[in-house]
Amino acid sequence: MLLSLFIHFSTPSRCLPIKTCKRCCQYSTGRTVHKLDTPVLLKNALTFNRGGGHGGKQKYIRLNSSQKRRCFSSECDEVGHHHEHGEVRVRFAPSPTGKIMQRIGGGRLVPGVAESIEVMLGWAGIPPDESPRGGGEYGPYLQSQRLSLYSQAADSLLQTGKAYHCFCSQQRLELLKREALRSGQTPRYDNRCRHLRPDQVEEKLDQKVPHVIRFRLESGVEPFNDLVFGWNRHEVAQVEGDPVVMKTDGFPTYHLANIVDDHLMKVSHVLRGSEWLISTSKHLLLYRALGWKPPVFGHLPLLLNRDGSKLSKRQGDIYIQSFQKSGALPEALLDITTHCGSGFNSNRVGRKMEELIAEFNPSKITTHSALLDLDKLPEFNKIHLQQRIDDAVQRDWLVRDLQGRIQEVYGTQVQDQDVLQPDYITRVLHLRKVTMTSSQGFYTCARLMEGLKGGEELTVDQLSVELKTLAKKTSNTKYRDVMKIIRLALSGLQQGPSVAEMMVSLGPSEITHRFNRVLHQLSRQH
Repeated sequence: MLLSLFIHFSTPSRCLPIKTCKRCCQYSTGRTVHKLDTPVLLKNALTFNRGGGHGGKQKYIRLNSSQKRRCFSSECDEVGHHHEHGEVRVRFAPSPTGKIMQRIGGGRLVPGVAESIEVMLGWAGIPPDESPRGGGEYGPYLQSQRLSLYSQAADSLLQTGKAYHCFCSQQRLELLKREALRSGQTPRYDNRCRHLRPDQVEEKLDQKVPHVIRFRLESGVEPFNDLVFGWNRHEVAQVEGDPVVMKTDGFPTYHLANIVDDHLMKVSHVLRGSEWLISTSKHLLLYRALGWKPPVFGHLPLLLNRDGSKLSKRQGDIYIQSFQKSGALPEALLDITTHCGSGFNSNRVGRKMEELIAEFNPSKITTHSALLDLDKLPEFNKIHLQQRIDDAVQRDWLVRDLQGRIQEVYGTQVQDQDVLQPDYITRVLHLRKVTMTSSQGFYTCARLMEGLKGGEELTVDQLSVELKTLAKKTSNTKYRDVMKIIRLALSGLQQGPSVAEMMVSLGPSEITHRFNRVLHQLSRQH
């Protein structure tokens, strides 16, 4: 999943010299020549360093696109000529993919989906350089606008005899499936239409009989060296029927679309979930049939729920928007995701993007799935929130964000505009950073101070209810932690009467005075 955000290439002894052919976009790393075919997931650079460790000066290779011509010929896959300049473009499927490239598939795109994804990528700190909205030299980036490219590839396969028209009806295919299930076999197409004579095919085409285009699977699959799973080889022709590559409606299936797009978009490394590992041999057959050199494949272990079930988009709470609304920080989401997986010599909480890139070691990626425990997200969020508060630039951004959130949540209830002043918010942030697990935790102090400045009479019962209500709005900050910080601010003691009793005894004016005094002292320390 998010492991694909940073790919760390390494050699035993030195940084890799990257050279690329101006014509075919191959790159050379010393003795070995690799094909560059890909969309990249890192914003500006990938790290090339020795052994995945920390020693030595890291060399960051700028990711930029300089090739404006597309090469469809198999000649571009031959090696042995001079290479200069270079880029590495990495795809992580399914979309979005990129350099950073946002590529949207599917025939029926829900309005606003592409824009929503791009907004979330921006929030996560990885805005796309190429996208349906922003464009790019390898576009278009909507599958529905690339149909002619898929059609050209399908025609090429037909002309070379690597694919054929299939006129089998949906009813026949359903009967084949039922019969296979009844006999305890895995459903598969029986390749009936691959045996039609040319005149039979022409006759059905003239009659405009609905059809699909199927790729002719052949035996003799070559093994490939996966970045994670090592050497693999699956004789798909023995266990599968010929797959559909172009549907009746003229849209490609994933098998053809991902290959055409990756080739034309210069994808060099494909990172995708391990469930696609068994399909890679099929895709390699397609690459060979089209005369294209395939990219390097890396199949990452799946990210699962804590109970071992698969993450699903039907789970509304795993959408990025839900985390954003709850006050989660993007760097905390990245941190917890990488923390529960593999690819590092050691695990620790609080790593930022730069540290994740520097410490990532692909040789440490395991093949077993990772369990994502989102119950630990508040703790990760707390650490990254503290880092933001301690960083001047990030703290300014946080203050502005909180000003907007407070006005959005409380609106006209904010009677004293002092609670929106940057200096005031900064002081409260420093006061609360030890116990706060999300930026929404600030609302408790802001709301409490606002209520006290209203001058209303305080009672123990009323304050007890109010404090519990406010504590619940701090998004996973425990009630006792809220009370602890308020007690310290009011008395400097860790134990004593209940907070509500102390507040009634002191009165609104003295409470406000003591809060402000603590905040002032904290502001002087920071």
